[in-house]
Amino acid sequence: MRTSDVGSTPTRGASSSARPTVLRPRRSPVTTSSNDTGIIAIVLAAGAGTRMKSSRAKVLHEIAGRSMIEHALVAVAGAGVRTTVAVVGHDREQVSAAIAAHDPAIVQAVQEQQNGTGHAVHVALQALDAQPAATVVITYGDVPLLTSQTLAELLVDHRAAGRIVTILSAEVDDPTGYGRIVRDPDGAVTAIREHADASADERAIREINSGILVVDGEFLAHAVARLESDNSQGELYLTDIVGKAVAEGRPVGAHVLEDVWQTEGVNDRAQLSRLGRELNRRITGRWMAEGVTIVDPATTWIDSAVTLAPDVTILPGTQLLGATDVATGATIGPDTTLRNVEVGAGATVVRTHGSDAVIGAEASVGPFAYLRPGAELGEGGKIGTFVEVKNSTIGAGAKVPHLSYVGDADIGEGANIGAGTIFANYDGVHKNRSTIGRHAKTSSNNTFVAPVTVGDGAFTGAGATIREDVPPGALAVSAGAQRNIEGWVSAKRPGTPSDLAAGEAEAEPLQEAPGE
Repeated sequence: MRTSDVGSTPTRGASSSARPTVLRPRRSPVTTSSNDTGIIAIVLAAGAGTRMKSSRAKVLHEIAGRSMIEHALVAVAGAGVRTTVAVVGHDREQVSAAIAAHDPAIVQAVQEQQNGTGHAVHVALQALDAQPAATVVITYGDVPLLTSQTLAELLVDHRAAGRIVTILSAEVDDPTGYGRIVRDPDGAVTAIREHADASADERAIREINSGILVVDGEFLAHAVARLESDNSQGELYLTDIVGKAVAEGRPVGAHVLEDVWQTEGVNDRAQLSRLGRELNRRITGRWMAEGVTIVDPATTWIDSAVTLAPDVTILPGTQLLGATDVATGATIGPDTTLRNVEVGAGATVVRTHGSDAVIGAEASVGPFAYLRPGAELGEGGKIGTFVEVKNSTIGAGAKVPHLSYVGDADIGEGANIGAGTIFANYDGVHKNRSTIGRHAKTSSNNTFVAPVTVGDGAFTGAGATIREDVPPGALAVSAGAQRNIEGWVSAKRPGTPSDLAAGEAEAEPLQEAPGE
């Protein structure tokens, strides 16, 4: 048996003949015929995952930006299956919702009691309401490194060899906990022996059963209906179909996978972390092979759905998450996190946190910038140090260089926003928008009280609070004339260092200019 407990959690006394609950998508019923050459995938995801110690279902824990069940569904979809059936059980509300969100066409069958992997497959076949397709591939919801290519190769091998059952196996240094592939002296597979039921000689076998199988559909339907629970776990083992096939003289074989990582399941947080790091190593390696410079892969994390163009450079401490897309020649990092951000060609993003934003070609962001959802920076634009932008557009060549908050604003092409500027967009009830025109220049320490419009080419004075629209080409000032109150420090702050310094300055004689 696999070390993973996704397929089943030991539950004695459950009946395999009980009709499963089926969660069906709104689609035409599955229909097949005996000569149907389609492929059905069964993904087992009903287990409790108690070792995760989590309120979240085990298969919903994520690595590389996808839940483990999503990784499994992506893998089978890429292998060319016609129909996928997911078996759910523990935490079914969570898991079913996630599966439906990923692909509403996936058939879901509920395993009310987890009575073994054989019972789970029986439940899946019942959910189809018809004879399954000619070929069924069975996999698990907690093997996130399994690839479509491996499943496709397994299917090709199965069909080319004319087998009734093909097992995806691997050789490992420590097979403890895994079912063993038992072969006869000629090397033919005769059985899969679960670890708990294996003899001492069988436990010495290093070739293990991954739990992933390809089976003839008609044989599978008959075999799982005849499984018995006379074993140490009191469960219906799917692996017992191998012995039944051998007893009937049907061809059985194993497809040995060299990449053992693909067979690894997740039962606890430590395994989740280990597989997450390995998957990230593979993702960064693939991008480097495709022309991306990753200065320090060990501190760079890239999600599965991220896309990178050749000649992108990623500096240490960078996380590219979600559906982030980076165009050629861009440099990201160091110490940058982007989620669902589009980065244009040649752009530079330094020490920035951004999500659901767009950065134009040749634009510059950071250091220490914060891009919130809806931020859009045009080509050649700049968002500088300690600038936060939310739900705003900043036009081509426009700059917000320093210490500013830009919320719900539209800043035109070539405009320059002075340091310390605040867009006051919230009136306590509603968010309001402001507009800064093309090539407008706003001075330092401005506040724009939305909704307000500054026209094209307009200027504002330092410290201005802009509450009314500014016409194109105008200068807006809001502060009164400066007034100096002589002697205020000595009157109000006597004896302080400031008072002493002022007194010393007043006592110094004025120096005459040369020639006077």
